[in-house]
Amino acid sequence: MFSFLLPVLLLRSLGPAAPAPVAVTVVVTSLASSQSAVKLNFYNVASGFLQEKGEALQLVVRPGGKTTVTIPVELAPGEWAVALTQDLNNNDLLDKNFLGIPTEPYAFSNNVRPRFAAPKFEECKFMVSEPGLVVNITLKEK
Repeated sequence: MFSFLLPVLLLRSLGPAAPAPVAVTVVVTSLASSQSAVKLNFYNVASGFLQEKGEALQLVVRPGGKTTVTIPVELAPGEWAVALTQDLNNNDLLDKNFLGIPTEPYAFSNNVRPRFAAPKFEECKFMVSEPGLVVNITLKEK
């Protein structure tokens, strides 16, 4: 009897299983350079959006001579937002002018185009629920 209860007790102590990740494809078009790295930051919490170390996942891809990249990614079900930059001078930074405005190309999910301030998570979010979601993002030139 004890040999049967032990596995059941162990399973209960582990708590509910995390939802299985969902396959999502991010397609980034209009890259400014076919050689420079593209850095994608994925956020799933509004309070961490665009904050240093606030991303849930960061990916860096090289376009390999193309101006469009397709990135497969596995995300947990829920609300997500993506912010991306292209590091044209390969210094691993988002270069900005004296006003703090990026001088390198950047973009956000839902193709949000901020004018005077950084966008909010609510503007950029998309829902991940079933496999096959494609998130299209067009890079904004400086």
